[in-house]
Amino acid sequence: MGFDEQEYTRSFDIRSWKKLLPFLWPYRGLIAVVLALNVVCAVIDIALPLFQRYAINAFIETGDVSGLPGFALFYGCIIGLQALAVILFTRRSMRIEMQLGRDMKRACFVHLQTLSLSYYNVTPVGYLLSRIMSDTNRIAGTLAWNAVDILWAVFYVLGVFVMMFLLDPGLAAAVILIVPAMALLTAWFQDKILRWNRRVRKMNSRITSAYNEGIMGARTSKTLVIEEQNSREFEAVTQDMRLSSVRAARLSAVYIPLVMFFSSLTTAIVLVRGGALALEHLMLIGTLSAFTSYAVGIFEPIQQIARNIADILSLQANIERVMGLLEQEPLVTDTPEVIEKYGTAFAPRRENWEPIRGDIEFRDVSFRYPDGGEDVLSHFDLKIPAGSTIAIVGETGAGKSTLVNLACRFFEPTSGQVLIDGKDYRERSQLWLHSSIGYVLQSPHLFSGTVMENIRYGRLDATDEEVIAAAKAVSADQVAMKLEKGYASDVGEGGDRLSTGEKQLISFARAVLADPRIFVLDEATSSIDTKTERLIQEATEFLLKGRTSFLIAHRLSTIRRADLILVVRDGAIVEQGTHDELIRQKGYYRDLYRRQFEQEKLQRM
Repeated sequence: MGFDEQEYTRSFDIRSWKKLLPFLWPYRGLIAVVLALNVVCAVIDIALPLFQRYAINAFIETGDVSGLPGFALFYGCIIGLQALAVILFTRRSMRIEMQLGRDMKRACFVHLQTLSLSYYNVTPVGYLLSRIMSDTNRIAGTLAWNAVDILWAVFYVLGVFVMMFLLDPGLAAAVILIVPAMALLTAWFQDKILRWNRRVRKMNSRITSAYNEGIMGARTSKTLVIEEQNSREFEAVTQDMRLSSVRAARLSAVYIPLVMFFSSLTTAIVLVRGGALALEHLMLIGTLSAFTSYAVGIFEPIQQIARNIADILSLQANIERVMGLLEQEPLVTDTPEVIEKYGTAFAPRRENWEPIRGDIEFRDVSFRYPDGGEDVLSHFDLKIPAGSTIAIVGETGAGKSTLVNLACRFFEPTSGQVLIDGKDYRERSQLWLHSSIGYVLQSPHLFSGTVMENIRYGRLDATDEEVIAAAKAVSADQVAMKLEKGYASDVGEGGDRLSTGEKQLISFARAVLADPRIFVLDEATSSIDTKTERLIQEATEFLLKGRTSFLIAHRLSTIRRADLILVVRDGAIVEQGTHDELIRQKGYYRDLYRRQFEQEKLQRM
């Protein structure tokens, strides 16, 4: 079951709700105004039947309408006041909803920037989007509207009970006897209806996901000829949603008539008993009319209380998910002393940053992944002089990225030290190191925007001339010139208007502009055409000059020129040396090299 498939919980935990206080506190004044306006609306709603009572008794019963204009003016002012209160309440509740949702989304997004790379390796994108968008929206909406509506409903119901007892205690007691039965009935049905509606929402999410996969994977589905299988799976999901929707509709179809029955029964009791009292001149007609209005109007607020309480109880699951994301601790953190000197990613103190030469040393490093049971590296030592090129080779899935992730401090050693320029990198900030690393992936990510904007991400204060010069240095200008608007051309979402090789060239230009002291090339020359491969090889040679470089690559020409080759097998470094040294050892590298050589030879044929 995926992250979004978990059920809501009904267990109320005040500790979860307390975590919302920092988000609500800035709007405490606004919330107080909304609550006050709701009380005003409730008081007016309670008072309106009394106006009705007065009008009947004073004007209709007596036939004297001399005071009607004054009454009408006063009544109109009260209605106007209620309308104004509703307008002000609605506007302020909307502000609370929008601003609370914005604050929670912003907090989630900022917190995500602080989490370690490992978190994104194991967390589905859909999980994060659901928390940031759906859960925060539901929390903000429920708190801004449902929680306030409960106050109005409770205040109104209590006020109506008081007024009925003041008008006629005996008749009020008869009505109140029905209310507990109605409340129990509402609670039972609301629980069942809410449960099935949750299932409907869950199935709707699955249908949306199926649509997304069907559209995004249309080409794969056609090439694999699995349209019929997709249709069967989609039919099963939609059938489940249909059955759940029908069950929820059936419950509503039973519940609504029952509510109408109890409402009619209450009205009948009031009319029979009150009518008898009126005929005996023990109750005025106006009082009977007001009492009837109270008796009929009390059931909708009771239903509203039940619905809102159910929604608020179920909201706890959304709160737990959002707060769980915000409380997620990054795997790699800076110490308070480091933060004090070097700052954070959002408030860097660049004036204290030492320049990086690029010397890297692994000193007695052991490492295991957080979810692993054994060491991937054990007491590993390696010195990499500044400007050296280190090639890391091995079969797919062998663990070639582990060493790079440690060197870049995406992970930290379980024991031992990684030194940058002779100093443990944990004594300096992550941003200090990451700002001097250039990383080009096999499938590089481009942001939505223009070619110019994507290259400028390497150094945000770069001029257009500097961006163009960086592009020309690695032949990325050829990519821009092929597009209709040159550097101003949009690359599409994720760069989908460009080929993989063209995106890699843009990434190289971005790295040139950043001028990193440490450069990582992660198998970025695979699966591209010959012309683009030549351009990328030239760009690689340009970027390697004077930089400490890690190459996770299969291309033999690059590997052979490396100062040191590390051979990875089953997550461990089994051999290391130059190309010639490893060939003479006649070990795993030589076998791997021969297989690669034969594969490349076949590709050229």
